[in-house]
Amino acid sequence: MTDIITVRGYVATEVRLTLAHSGLPISGFRMCSTERRFDKEANGWVDGTTNWYSVSMFRQLATNAGASIKKGDRVIVTGRLRIRPWSSPDGRTGTSVEIDADTAGHDLMWGTANFRRNSSDRSEPQAGPADATATGSPEHGAVPDGVDPATGELFEGVFDPDSTPEDGPDRHDPDHEGTSDREADERQRGGEDRAVAAQPESVPF
Repeated sequence: MTDIITVRGYVATEVRLTLAHSGLPISGFRMCSTERRFDKEANGWVDGTTNWYSVSMFRQLATNAGASIKKGDRVIVTGRLRIRPWSSPDGRTGTSVEIDADTAGHDLMWGTANFRRNSSDRSEPQAGPADATATGSPEHGAVPDGVDPATGELFEGVFDPDSTPEDGPDRHDPDHEGTSDREADERQRGGEDRAVAAQPESVPF
């Protein structure tokens, strides 16, 4: 059974857009999301746990995301959830949480966007890693770290949680629920720069 997940949060790294050997566009970025919960003792809304995701996109979605999404943007991502164990040569182990995105876009609760249709009337159907065959010469450039150039499949264990600060900023993904839009917007502005700055630039996806 395929687990479908929808996540709202921040783009914590720049979108990396590359081409597989066949010319298949592949892109990805790191995303963080923090729940908001009501604290009865404090009589107010506080930050809960911050979750980190590695988002991967293919074909037209990868191209459009590379041209539209920037580090620090508020986005909504829907796709297939994959949880993978990983291990490193020095003996460390852990679990990576990945989303093979079916769709992604800006969260219009926090800003505006101008939609521009693709120039082609018929876009290629979206394909995940299982459909992303990539053969031929490497003249199109190298695929991202952790992606099999022959299939477009993500290797297991390529995500290092040490590259993601577990004790990162206080506010990554504040929820507006229970507050006015103005209060939520002010809170979001106060934490956005810290959330984005805490994530290293070079994170494999």
